[in-house]
Amino acid sequence: MGEKEFLLTQEGYDNLEKELERLKTEVRYEIADRIKVALGFGDLSENSEYDEAKNAQAANEMKIAELEEKIKYAKIIDESEIDTEVVQVGNKVKVLDMELNEELEYTIVGSTEVDLSQNKISNESPIGKALLGKKRNNIVEVQAPVGMIKLKIKTIKK
Repeated sequence: MGEKEFLLTQEGYDNLEKELERLKTEVRYEIADRIKVALGFGDLSENSEYDEAKNAQAANEMKIAELEEKIKYAKIIDESEIDTEVVQVGNKVKVLDMELNEELEYTIVGSTEVDLSQNKISNESPIGKALLGKKRNNIVEVQAPVGMIKLKIKTIKK
């Protein structure tokens, strides 16, 4: 994966640690039980339950390694250093879509914390990149799948 720095809020970091613990304990035990049961079915050459359990084990171990990597290279955003003069990771930004005359609010987060259902967008996404470093009342243009969109920054909050 390389030595990429992963920007995280404290909440995002805590969530990664909880998920890692869950995968190392609960999920590992569940998979081990599935393997044990599948071994009881005999002949492994035609044992699809065993194959599925081993595949689940491999996927779980890959996910564990991925989370350990992210935690190792995590850079936790210090909320006291987040200012509201310019858009940065950790800010909530209210924008006006100038074409649709519709207000939207995004929280700018690191790529590991993206949750579109909560309007948490990555600092590496087209909109996230366009907003970073901008100030209130700035207008940014973003190339989106639907075409060029213009956003006016209304507010920047922590």
